[in-house]
Amino acid sequence: MAWKAGTGAVALLMLAALATQARSQSVADFYRGKQVQVLIGYSAGGGYDLYARMLARHMGKHIPGNPTLVPQNMPGAGSLKLANYLYSTAPKDGSIIGMVSRGMATDPLLVGDAKFDPTKFVWLGSITSEVSVCATWHTSPIKTWTDITAKEFTMGGSSAGSETDTFALLLRNVFGAKMRLVTGYPGGNDINLAMERGEVDGRCGWSWSSIKSQKTDWLKDKKINVLVQLGMAKHPDIPDVPFMLDLAKDQEQRQILRLVFASLVLGRPFMAPPGIPDDRKAALRKAFDDTMKDAEFLAEADKGRYEIAPVAAATIDELLVDLYKTPKSVAEKAAAVISK
Repeated sequence: MAWKAGTGAVALLMLAALATQARSQSVADFYRGKQVQVLIGYSAGGGYDLYARMLARHMGKHIPGNPTLVPQNMPGAGSLKLANYLYSTAPKDGSIIGMVSRGMATDPLLVGDAKFDPTKFVWLGSITSEVSVCATWHTSPIKTWTDITAKEFTMGGSSAGSETDTFALLLRNVFGAKMRLVTGYPGGNDINLAMERGEVDGRCGWSWSSIKSQKTDWLKDKKINVLVQLGMAKHPDIPDVPFMLDLAKDQEQRQILRLVFASLVLGRPFMAPPGIPDDRKAALRKAFDDTMKDAEFLAEADKGRYEIAPVAAATIDELLVDLYKTPKSVAEKAAAVISK
Protein backbone atom coordinates (compact mmCIF):
# COMPACT_ATOMS: atom_id res chain seq x y z
CA MET A 1 0.00 0.00 0.00
CA ALA A 2 2.87 2.36 0.80
CA TRP A 3 4.30 1.74 -2.68
CA LYS A 4 0.94 2.52 -4.32
CA ALA A 5 0.46 5.66 -2.27
CA GLY A 6 3.94 6.83 -3.23
CA THR A 7 3.26 6.08 -6.88
CA GLY A 8 0.01 8.05 -6.71
CA ALA A 9 1.77 11.00 -5.12
CA VAL A 10 4.41 10.97 -7.85
CA ALA A 11 1.70 10.82 -10.53
CA LEU A 12 -0.08 13.80 -9.00
CA LEU A 13 3.15 15.76 -8.89
CA MET A 14 3.84 14.94 -12.53
CA LEU A 15 0.34 16.06 -13.55
CA ALA A 16 0.78 19.29 -11.60
CA ALA A 17 4.11 19.88 -13.30
CA LEU A 18 2.59 19.27 -16.75
CA ALA A 19 -0.27 21.66 -15.97
CA THR A 20 2.18 24.33 -14.83
CA GLN A 21 4.25 23.78 -17.96
CA ALA A 22 1.16 24.14 -20.18
CA ARG A 23 0.20 27.38 -18.46
CA SER A 24 3.70 28.75 -18.81
CA GLN A 25 4.10 27.64 -22.43
CA SER A 26 4.91 30.62 -24.61
CA VAL A 27 2.69 31.64 -27.50
CA ALA A 28 5.45 30.74 -29.95
CA ASP A 29 5.87 27.30 -28.39
CA PHE A 30 2.13 26.65 -28.63
CA TYR A 31 1.85 27.60 -32.30
CA ARG A 32 5.17 26.29 -33.60
CA GLY A 33 4.59 23.44 -36.06
CA LYS A 34 0.80 23.66 -35.65
CA GLN A 35 -2.05 24.17 -38.08
CA VAL A 36 -4.66 26.78 -37.20
CA GLN A 37 -8.08 26.19 -38.72
CA VAL A 38 -9.77 29.16 -40.38
CA LEU A 39 -13.42 28.14 -40.49
CA ILE A 40 -15.65 29.96 -43.02
CA GLY A 41 -19.39 30.07 -42.45
CA TYR A 42 -20.27 30.02 -46.14
CA SER A 43 -19.78 27.86 -49.21
CA ALA A 44 -16.76 28.27 -51.49
CA GLY A 45 -16.50 31.05 -54.05
CA GLY A 46 -18.33 33.90 -52.35
CA GLY A 47 -16.94 37.10 -50.85
CA TYR A 48 -16.54 35.76 -47.31
CA ASP A 49 -14.72 32.70 -48.60
CA LEU A 50 -12.32 34.67 -50.78
CA TYR A 51 -11.46 37.20 -48.07
CA ALA A 52 -10.87 34.43 -45.51
CA ARG A 53 -8.59 32.47 -47.82
CA MET A 54 -6.58 35.58 -48.62
CA LEU A 55 -6.10 36.27 -44.91
CA ALA A 56 -5.08 32.64 -44.31
CA ARG A 57 -2.29 32.95 -46.88
CA HIS A 58 -0.60 35.79 -44.97
CA MET A 59 -1.53 35.89 -41.28
CA GLY A 60 0.50 32.87 -40.15
CA LYS A 61 3.82 34.65 -40.57
CA HIS A 62 2.67 37.29 -38.07
CA ILE A 63 1.70 34.79 -35.35
CA PRO A 64 4.57 33.79 -33.02
CA GLY A 65 5.70 30.30 -33.99
CA ASN A 66 4.47 30.82 -37.57
CA PRO A 67 1.69 28.21 -37.73
CA THR A 68 0.05 27.26 -41.02
CA LEU A 69 -3.47 28.64 -41.40
CA VAL A 70 -5.80 26.15 -43.12
CA PRO A 71 -9.13 27.46 -44.44
CA GLN A 72 -12.16 25.17 -44.28
CA ASN A 73 -15.78 25.86 -45.21
CA MET A 74 -18.53 25.18 -42.68
CA PRO A 75 -21.68 26.59 -44.32
CA GLY A 76 -25.10 26.48 -42.73
CA ALA A 77 -27.93 28.86 -41.82
CA GLY A 78 -26.14 31.96 -43.06
CA SER A 79 -23.08 31.11 -40.87
CA LEU A 80 -25.20 30.68 -37.72
CA LYS A 81 -24.03 27.05 -37.60
CA LEU A 82 -20.40 28.18 -37.38
CA ALA A 83 -21.11 30.93 -34.85
CA ASN A 84 -22.82 28.45 -32.52
CA TYR A 85 -19.95 25.98 -32.98
CA LEU A 86 -17.27 28.55 -32.19
CA TYR A 87 -19.13 29.68 -29.10
CA SER A 88 -19.99 26.36 -27.53
CA THR A 89 -18.01 23.46 -29.03
CA ALA A 90 -14.77 24.59 -30.66
CA PRO A 91 -11.49 24.25 -28.72
CA LYS A 92 -10.81 27.40 -26.70
CA ASP A 93 -7.05 27.29 -27.02
CA GLY A 94 -6.45 29.60 -30.01
CA SER A 95 -6.13 26.78 -32.55
CA ILE A 96 -9.34 27.77 -34.38
CA ILE A 97 -10.54 31.12 -35.71
CA GLY A 98 -13.60 31.77 -37.79
CA MET A 99 -15.25 34.15 -40.22
CA VAL A 100 -19.01 34.51 -39.89
CA SER A 101 -21.59 36.86 -41.29
CA ARG A 102 -21.29 40.35 -39.89
CA GLY A 103 -24.99 39.96 -39.09
CA MET A 104 -24.10 37.49 -36.35
CA ALA A 105 -23.14 40.49 -34.21
CA THR A 106 -26.79 41.56 -33.94
CA ASP A 107 -28.49 38.17 -34.34
CA PRO A 108 -29.39 37.76 -30.65
CA LEU A 109 -31.06 41.20 -30.74
CA LEU A 110 -32.94 40.70 -33.98
CA VAL A 111 -33.45 37.01 -34.70
CA GLY A 112 -33.58 35.23 -31.36
CA ASP A 113 -32.34 31.78 -32.39
CA ALA A 114 -28.67 32.45 -31.69
CA LYS A 115 -27.04 30.41 -28.94
CA PHE A 116 -24.23 32.83 -28.23
CA ASP A 117 -23.40 36.22 -26.76
CA PRO A 118 -21.49 38.25 -29.40
CA THR A 119 -19.84 40.40 -26.72
CA LYS A 120 -18.00 37.33 -25.41
CA PHE A 121 -16.31 36.26 -28.64
CA VAL A 122 -12.63 37.13 -29.02
CA TRP A 123 -12.97 39.48 -31.99
CA LEU A 124 -9.74 39.78 -33.98
CA GLY A 125 -10.89 42.57 -36.28
CA SER A 126 -12.52 43.08 -39.65
CA ILE A 127 -10.74 43.41 -42.98
CA THR A 128 -13.16 46.13 -44.03
CA SER A 129 -16.42 47.83 -43.24
CA GLU A 130 -19.07 47.38 -45.89
CA VAL A 131 -21.79 48.93 -47.96
CA SER A 132 -24.30 46.38 -49.18
CA VAL A 133 -26.70 46.59 -52.11
CA CYS A 134 -29.85 45.08 -53.52
CA ALA A 135 -29.55 44.29 -57.22
CA THR A 136 -31.45 42.50 -59.97
CA TRP A 137 -30.41 40.69 -63.13
CA HIS A 138 -30.49 42.79 -66.28
CA THR A 139 -33.44 40.86 -67.73
CA SER A 140 -35.61 41.52 -64.66
CA PRO A 141 -38.47 44.03 -65.01
CA ILE A 142 -37.24 45.56 -61.74
CA LYS A 143 -34.70 48.10 -62.98
CA THR A 144 -34.82 50.89 -60.39
CA TRP A 145 -35.90 51.60 -56.82
CA THR A 146 -39.29 52.92 -57.95
CA ASP A 147 -40.10 49.58 -59.62
CA ILE A 148 -40.16 47.62 -56.33
CA THR A 149 -43.69 48.76 -55.44
CA ALA A 150 -45.04 48.65 -59.00
CA LYS A 151 -44.28 45.06 -60.05
CA GLU A 152 -44.00 41.64 -58.43
CA PHE A 153 -40.54 40.06 -58.23
CA THR A 154 -38.47 37.46 -56.35
CA MET A 155 -35.23 37.79 -54.41
CA GLY A 156 -32.91 34.94 -53.44
CA GLY A 157 -31.78 34.30 -49.86
CA SER A 158 -29.83 31.79 -47.80
CA SER A 159 -31.57 31.57 -44.41
CA ALA A 160 -33.44 33.48 -41.73
CA GLY A 161 -31.10 35.97 -40.11
CA SER A 162 -28.69 36.15 -43.04
CA GLU A 163 -28.24 39.51 -44.74
CA THR A 164 -29.64 38.18 -47.99
CA ASP A 165 -32.94 37.48 -46.23
CA THR A 166 -32.91 40.33 -43.69
CA PHE A 167 -32.23 43.09 -46.20
CA ALA A 168 -34.74 41.70 -48.69
CA LEU A 169 -37.41 41.71 -45.99
CA LEU A 170 -36.71 45.40 -45.37
CA LEU A 171 -37.81 46.07 -48.95
CA ARG A 172 -41.14 44.40 -48.35
CA ASN A 173 -41.94 45.18 -44.73
CA VAL A 174 -40.63 48.74 -44.50
CA PHE A 175 -41.00 50.02 -48.05
CA GLY A 176 -43.92 47.96 -49.38
CA ALA A 177 -42.10 46.11 -52.16
CA LYS A 178 -44.09 43.45 -54.03
CA MET A 179 -41.33 40.99 -53.25
CA ARG A 180 -41.32 37.24 -52.65
CA LEU A 181 -38.27 35.77 -50.90
CA VAL A 182 -36.94 32.43 -52.19
CA THR A 183 -34.53 31.25 -49.51
CA GLY A 184 -32.36 28.23 -48.79
CA TYR A 185 -29.39 28.81 -51.11
CA PRO A 186 -26.07 27.76 -49.47
CA GLY A 187 -24.33 31.08 -50.14
CA GLY A 188 -24.13 34.23 -52.20
CA ASN A 189 -22.43 32.54 -55.14
CA ASP A 190 -25.34 30.14 -55.39
CA ILE A 191 -27.82 33.03 -55.44
CA ASN A 192 -25.81 34.66 -58.22
CA LEU A 193 -26.12 31.48 -60.28
CA ALA A 194 -29.85 31.43 -59.58
CA MET A 195 -30.09 34.98 -60.96
CA GLU A 196 -28.28 33.93 -64.13
CA ARG A 197 -30.60 30.94 -64.54
CA GLY A 198 -33.70 33.09 -64.03
CA GLU A 199 -34.79 31.33 -60.84
CA VAL A 200 -34.90 34.69 -59.01
CA ASP A 201 -34.84 38.32 -60.10
CA GLY A 202 -32.01 39.36 -57.81
CA ARG A 203 -30.58 39.50 -54.31
CA CYS A 204 -29.94 41.80 -51.37
CA GLY A 205 -27.14 41.58 -48.80
CA TRP A 206 -24.55 41.76 -51.58
CA SER A 207 -21.39 43.58 -50.56
CA TRP A 208 -20.30 46.22 -53.01
CA SER A 209 -16.70 45.12 -52.44
CA SER A 210 -17.61 41.59 -53.58
CA ILE A 211 -19.24 42.87 -56.75
CA LYS A 212 -16.20 44.99 -57.58
CA SER A 213 -13.73 42.16 -57.00
CA GLN A 214 -15.68 39.21 -58.40
CA LYS A 215 -18.12 40.59 -60.94
CA THR A 216 -16.28 43.38 -62.73
CA ASP A 217 -17.53 41.99 -66.04
CA TRP A 218 -21.12 42.19 -64.81
CA LEU A 219 -20.62 45.86 -63.96
CA LYS A 220 -18.87 46.61 -67.24
CA ASP A 221 -21.50 44.79 -69.32
CA LYS A 222 -24.41 46.16 -67.25
CA LYS A 223 -25.58 42.68 -66.28
CA ILE A 224 -27.08 43.90 -63.00
CA ASN A 225 -29.33 46.76 -61.91
CA VAL A 226 -28.22 48.22 -58.57
CA LEU A 227 -31.48 49.31 -56.88
CA VAL A 228 -30.38 50.65 -53.49
CA GLN A 229 -27.37 50.79 -51.18
CA LEU A 230 -27.54 49.86 -47.51
CA GLY A 231 -25.19 50.79 -44.69
CA MET A 232 -24.27 53.49 -42.23
CA ALA A 233 -22.84 55.72 -44.98
CA LYS A 234 -23.02 55.89 -48.77
CA HIS A 235 -20.25 54.38 -50.87
CA PRO A 236 -18.32 56.92 -52.98
CA ASP A 237 -18.32 54.55 -55.98
CA ILE A 238 -22.10 54.70 -56.39
CA PRO A 239 -23.26 58.22 -55.42
CA ASP A 240 -26.29 58.08 -57.71
CA VAL A 241 -27.69 54.84 -56.24
CA PRO A 242 -30.43 55.59 -53.64
CA PHE A 243 -29.34 55.24 -50.00
CA MET A 244 -31.85 53.40 -47.84
CA LEU A 245 -31.35 55.56 -44.73
CA ASP A 246 -32.28 58.60 -46.84
CA LEU A 247 -35.48 56.83 -47.90
CA ALA A 248 -36.74 56.28 -44.32
CA LYS A 249 -40.08 58.01 -43.74
CA ASP A 250 -39.64 58.88 -40.07
CA GLN A 251 -37.31 58.70 -37.08
CA GLU A 252 -38.52 55.28 -35.98
CA GLN A 253 -37.76 53.79 -39.38
CA ARG A 254 -34.29 55.34 -39.26
CA GLN A 255 -33.68 53.81 -35.80
CA ILE A 256 -34.72 50.39 -37.08
CA LEU A 257 -32.54 50.65 -40.16
CA ARG A 258 -29.52 51.84 -38.17
CA LEU A 259 -29.82 48.89 -35.80
CA VAL A 260 -30.03 46.45 -38.72
CA PHE A 261 -27.17 48.12 -40.62
CA ALA A 262 -24.81 48.53 -37.66
CA SER A 263 -23.31 45.13 -38.33
CA LEU A 264 -22.05 46.33 -41.73
CA VAL A 265 -19.26 48.10 -39.84
CA LEU A 266 -18.02 44.52 -39.23
CA GLY A 267 -17.65 44.03 -42.98
CA ARG A 268 -15.46 40.92 -43.00
CA PRO A 269 -15.11 39.90 -39.34
CA PHE A 270 -12.85 37.30 -37.77
CA MET A 271 -13.10 35.93 -34.27
CA ALA A 272 -11.91 33.19 -31.97
CA PRO A 273 -13.99 31.30 -29.40
CA PRO A 274 -14.49 32.93 -26.00
CA GLY A 275 -12.13 31.97 -23.22
CA ILE A 276 -8.86 31.50 -25.09
CA PRO A 277 -5.73 32.37 -23.04
CA ASP A 278 -5.05 36.09 -22.82
CA ASP A 279 -1.56 35.89 -24.32
CA ARG A 280 -2.84 34.03 -27.40
CA LYS A 281 -5.74 36.46 -27.68
CA ALA A 282 -3.30 39.37 -27.73
CA ALA A 283 -1.04 37.58 -30.21
CA LEU A 284 -3.88 36.79 -32.62
CA ARG A 285 -5.20 40.35 -32.49
CA LYS A 286 -1.73 41.77 -33.14
CA ALA A 287 -1.17 39.28 -35.97
CA PHE A 288 -4.44 40.36 -37.58
CA ASP A 289 -3.48 44.05 -37.31
CA ASP A 290 -0.01 43.36 -38.70
CA THR A 291 -1.48 41.42 -41.62
CA MET A 292 -3.61 44.43 -42.54
CA LYS A 293 -0.34 46.36 -43.06
CA ASP A 294 1.55 43.51 -44.72
CA ALA A 295 2.87 44.59 -48.15
CA GLU A 296 2.28 41.19 -49.77
CA PHE A 297 -1.25 40.98 -48.37
CA LEU A 298 -2.05 44.47 -49.64
CA ALA A 299 -0.57 43.72 -53.04
CA GLU A 300 -2.74 40.62 -53.40
CA ALA A 301 -5.80 42.58 -52.29
CA ASP A 302 -5.05 45.32 -54.80
CA LYS A 303 -4.59 42.81 -57.61
CA GLY A 304 -7.89 41.11 -56.76
CA ARG A 305 -9.71 44.45 -56.24
CA TYR A 306 -10.51 43.58 -52.61
CA GLU A 307 -11.35 46.58 -50.46
CA ILE A 308 -9.16 46.91 -47.36
CA ALA A 309 -10.39 49.29 -44.68
CA PRO A 310 -9.55 47.53 -41.40
CA VAL A 311 -11.67 47.78 -38.27
CA ALA A 312 -9.76 47.06 -35.06
CA ALA A 313 -10.93 44.53 -32.49
CA ALA A 314 -11.28 47.25 -29.84
CA THR A 315 -13.64 49.18 -32.13
CA ILE A 316 -15.77 46.08 -32.59
CA ASP A 317 -15.88 45.48 -28.83
CA GLU A 318 -17.03 49.07 -28.24
CA LEU A 319 -19.65 48.90 -31.01
CA LEU A 320 -21.17 45.72 -29.59
CA VAL A 321 -21.36 47.13 -26.06
CA ASP A 322 -23.19 50.15 -27.50
CA LEU A 323 -25.54 48.05 -29.66
CA TYR A 324 -26.60 45.92 -26.73
CA LYS A 325 -27.79 49.06 -24.95
CA THR A 326 -30.46 49.58 -27.64
CA PRO A 327 -33.92 50.17 -26.10
CA LYS A 328 -35.90 46.97 -26.05
CA SER A 329 -38.85 48.57 -27.85
CA VAL A 330 -36.68 49.53 -30.85
CA ALA A 331 -35.04 46.11 -30.99
CA GLU A 332 -38.44 44.38 -30.87
CA LYS A 333 -39.80 46.49 -33.74
CA ALA A 334 -36.69 45.85 -35.80
CA ALA A 335 -36.95 42.12 -35.08
CA ALA A 336 -40.58 42.08 -36.17
CA VAL A 337 -39.79 43.88 -39.42
CA ILE A 338 -37.14 41.36 -40.52
CA SER A 339 -38.92 38.20 -39.38
CA LYS A 340 -42.22 38.44 -41.26
